[in-house]
Amino acid sequence: MKLMPYIQIARPDHWFKNIFVLPGIVLVYFFERLPLDFQFAVNVVTGLVCACLVASSNYVLNEILDSAKDKFHPEKQFRPIPSGQVKLPLAWLEWVLLAVAGLGLAFHLNWRFGAMAALLWIAGCCYNIPPVRTKDMAYADVISESFNNPLRMAMGWYSTGFTELPPVSILLAYWMFGAFLMAMKRFAEYRRIADPARAGQYRKSFAYYNEERLIESLFFYGALFGMFSGVFIARYHVELVLATPLVAFLIAYYMHLGFKPDSVVQKPEYLYHERKLVLLSVLAFLACAFLLMTEIPGFQSLIEPTKVSPGAHHLILTSGGNP
Repeated sequence: MKLMPYIQIARPDHWFKNIFVLPGIVLVYFFERLPLDFQFAVNVVTGLVCACLVASSNYVLNEILDSAKDKFHPEKQFRPIPSGQVKLPLAWLEWVLLAVAGLGLAFHLNWRFGAMAALLWIAGCCYNIPPVRTKDMAYADVISESFNNPLRMAMGWYSTGFTELPPVSILLAYWMFGAFLMAMKRFAEYRRIADPARAGQYRKSFAYYNEERLIESLFFYGALFGMFSGVFIARYHVELVLATPLVAFLIAYYMHLGFKPDSVVQKPEYLYHERKLVLLSVLAFLACAFLLMTEIPGFQSLIEPTKVSPGAHHLILTSGGNP
């Protein structure tokens, strides 16, 4: 028996996605200056390991249940299970063992982190297992898969040992940002297959989708991301508004990549090859982290709305608009 195919279905090359836990760690430090000591580092590293194990359990489940459909994809038909390199009973065992290891370690860290890890695993089950299988439902596939984003942020938040609830506004913003990324991936996949009938055989939601509907959804998720981010910025730290042009440019560049023929956006595990995207992502993250920890004297009063007293408002109305 070859071991490599069983490693491949756990998708360790996708573990970089767990970098999405880092903003949760940075946010904790903004709200509560926890000591950056050895124990803090151990907790964070343990949290990352748990996230990787639970995610791999979900990936194995995805590989098992998608193997029949993957035969209709021009590239995924060569994955270990559709190509016959993996025995299904062993794949099921791998799914269980990864879940037990990840969740056991997660609850050992602390119960709040364990609860978030359990939700991440349950979300993977809902995404993949019939009769729910949100993966086959148009729009629900994107919304449910991107729900992993706020869960990862919450895992980063609770891995530090902080016990307060994270702000709902930033969790919703993170969710919609993930939905935008996932919708762009769907758009790139749909264009790559370039055959509506074959696309519908590969993924049921593609029987409903078309390019126009996917583009419309991109604007919907992007707008909600901006609105929820604005709520967080206005409520907690207005200096973050200075990073919004860089974040907007990053989103626009990601869309640019998604429109390319055979776009790399289809395979997020290879996005690190796009040096400009990586550079923009790092700059945007550093800018947000720096501004989150920085208070600019007088900046908040500069952008606060002008307050008009009731008496002045009455004066304007009675004088025909000329106070």
